[in-house]
Amino acid sequence: MAHLLKTLLRDYTRLHIITHDNASCRANVLSVTEITISGALSVYEADAAGQGSGQRAAPAFTPAQLELRRMVLEAVVSPHTRRNYGKALDDLFTLAAGRPLRRALLMEYRAAMEGLSPSTINVRLSAVRKMVSEARKNGMLGAEEAANLTEVPNIPQKGTRLGNWLTREQARELLAVPDRATLKGKRDYVLLAMLVGCALRREELAVLDVDTIQLREGRWVLADLEGKGRRVRTVAIPAWVKQGINTWMTAAGVEDGRLLRAVTKGGRVKESMSGWAVWSVVEQSAKEIGIERFGAHDLRRTCAKLCRKNGGNIEQIKFLLGHSSIQTTEHYLGSEQEIEIAVNDNLGL
Repeated sequence: MAHLLKTLLRDYTRLHIITHDNASCRANVLSVTEITISGALSVYEADAAGQGSGQRAAPAFTPAQLELRRMVLEAVVSPHTRRNYGKALDDLFTLAAGRPLRRALLMEYRAAMEGLSPSTINVRLSAVRKMVSEARKNGMLGAEEAANLTEVPNIPQKGTRLGNWLTREQARELLAVPDRATLKGKRDYVLLAMLVGCALRREELAVLDVDTIQLREGRWVLADLEGKGRRVRTVAIPAWVKQGINTWMTAAGVEDGRLLRAVTKGGRVKESMSGWAVWSVVEQSAKEIGIERFGAHDLRRTCAKLCRKNGGNIEQIKFLLGHSSIQTTEHYLGSEQEIEIAVNDNLGL
C-alpha cells in the first residue's frame, strides 16, 4: 500500500490513457481525466469490506488502471458482479505489466485463462468489454479503437448446463437439518425455506428487510423486491414459510431492519448477515444430507423445477424468478431436456 501511495504521489495528477497504432506504433493521447488518490483506492476498500476477511492490499497498478477499475465497478450494481469484474481486471492489469492495452494483449489474456470453464472465461471477457465501453463513454478511447478491443471472441460453450437441484424428497431432508429447538436453527430453517420456497438469490435474502413482508390480496408477499438488473418483482410467501418467519422473528426479537441476522455462539443476535454467510449455511446443510458442492442458487433452481413439475405455468415461474424473458426461464429450467423421465428410457431393448 505504501509503495502504491508513493507511486500515485510521484506520478502526474491527471490521467493519460495511451493506445498504440499497430501500423506505425505511434502513441496517441486520447484523453485527460482528473484522478484523486482517495477515489482510486476507494473501490479496493469497498471490496475488502464486502469480503469480511480483513482488508486486502491494493496491487501496485498505475493511476490509469486504478481509474479504469473504479469506473467499471461503479457502473455495475450487483456485489457478485463487482467481485468477479474486479478479479478479472486485476488479473488483466497484472498480466499487462505496464504494456499498452491492445488486442494482442487481450488475446494473450484470453489464452492465459485456459483451464477455466468457458462460462468463467466469458464473464472475465465481459469485464474487459465493460472497461473498454466505460473508457469510450468517458471520452478516453475512440470508437474505432474501442471496436477493435471488443472484438476478442468469447469461448464457445456447447450444449446446455442444467446446473444442480434437489428432488422434493431431498428438499424435505434439507429443511429437516436445522435444529429448530435452537435460535440458530430457527434462523437457518427460515433461510433455507425462503430460498427453496420463494426462489430468492442469496444477496436478495441477505439484505431483505422486515418491511418488505406485506399483505397483498389477502396473502403475505415480499412486495416490490428489487433483484438483478434492478428489476422489481413481488414474490408470494407460502404459508409454511411464513410460519417459520413468525417463529424466528418472535424468538430473535426481530421487529424491523434485516430479517436474517447472524447469531453468535452465545445466542446474541446481530444486526445483519452477509451473502457469504447465507451460502455457507446452505453448503453445510447440504453436506448433512450427503450432497457436496451445493450452493444457495441451486435452491433457487430447485424451487423453479418443483414449480414446473407441479404444473406451474412457465410465465408465472418467470415472474417468480424475476427473469426478463420466457426464453431465459426455459433455459434456466432446462425445459427442453427431461431427466427423470428421459426419452431414451423406453427403447424396447
